[in-house]
Amino acid sequence: MLYVFNELPGCSINRCVSPVLCAFVVCSSLIAATATFGATGIAAIDQNKDLSVSADVRLRYESDWDSHTSSGALRTDRQRGRVRLRLGAGYKLSDEWSVGARVRTGNRESQQSPHLTFTADDGPNDDFEVSFDRYFVQFKEGSLTLWGGRNTTPFWQQNEMFWDEDVTPTGIAAVFDSKQKTGTLTSAFGAFVLPDGAVDLNGSLVAGQVKYTLPLKPSQLIIAAGLHSFDGKSGAKYLRNRNGERDYLVGIVSAQWTTPVHGVPLAFGVDLMENFQDYSAADAAPLPASNAEETSGYVLSAQVGQLKEARNWLLGYYFAHIETFAVNASYAQDDWARFGTATQSDLTDIEGHEFRAAYAVTKNVNLTARLFLVEAITTRQDAKRFRVDLNWKL
Repeated sequence: MLYVFNELPGCSINRCVSPVLCAFVVCSSLIAATATFGATGIAAIDQNKDLSVSADVRLRYESDWDSHTSSGALRTDRQRGRVRLRLGAGYKLSDEWSVGARVRTGNRESQQSPHLTFTADDGPNDDFEVSFDRYFVQFKEGSLTLWGGRNTTPFWQQNEMFWDEDVTPTGIAAVFDSKQKTGTLTSAFGAFVLPDGAVDLNGSLVAGQVKYTLPLKPSQLIIAAGLHSFDGKSGAKYLRNRNGERDYLVGIVSAQWTTPVHGVPLAFGVDLMENFQDYSAADAAPLPASNAEETSGYVLSAQVGQLKEARNWLLGYYFAHIETFAVNASYAQDDWARFGTATQSDLTDIEGHEFRAAYAVTKNVNLTARLFLVEAITTRQDAKRFRVDLNWKL
């Protein structure tokens, strides 16, 4: 279900005299409202124990510079102002049953990004579009959780290099926790139809994961292994490079070690990815046949700090090496570079770095800065990108 608007109430995204100021006014008004009234300020919602409402707003400044195409041609430098709005609700039908839904902004041709450009120095702004990215019914009893509908995947991950958290598939999922002496074993399974843009569907995914969480007070170790089988289907409207038609069989092994240092959490992570699908030159097309064997990837990460309370901070570093077919690019992260199109990112065949710093202004408001330095593995394509996000959540 999709709605298209040309203006926000009292503010035209396309014709606002100062789009950045206009967006800041919207964010400031929402923050002021929660500070004054508490949760939502609507008694029928705040006093209903079975109803939960969530909302978040992101205001982003983004700069891309010194970027080259695969042929080595220099791209024009670009600066953009972007915004993301999401509104969700859940209702508890009984002790076991509940329903939920969420609506978000974003171009209908993109399954990866809920962001809209309200000002840019290299092209037109986006129309204001919203769509439902979650609508599901859930059953939870003890250690078992089941859901059906459209939702985030049930699989644990410590970054978005394999799966962008904004991508919400449609299907069924099951998660079961079992105590194993000193640790917890979590088994997750899902069968889904995959998104093609924000609304349409194309192809399917069957996947499973086991995760073991071992508390080693005051530290913690998490180890996870999963297998994801993508069954391609022809006819995708928006997916690039036949990603909707091509099959993938991706295995992922991840580990994360967290320990406090003078009361501040320090975390180290590693992810290993391998696509076990064999490709011919025809399977790889329209990408080069020489890339058919490029099926491996890994991510190394380190983070210190957290954002739970006011004046919390964190610093993070990520190094990624993701070969062309290590993951399905149409469902992986879309943050690191401007490779692809305006609505479909193409961020495989990359190697690079992310540097991250964040500060919690209040418990519900934080500022996050991210610097990305990226080079392609098999071509001359490269990019430099810097972002600053103002995030607020209800």
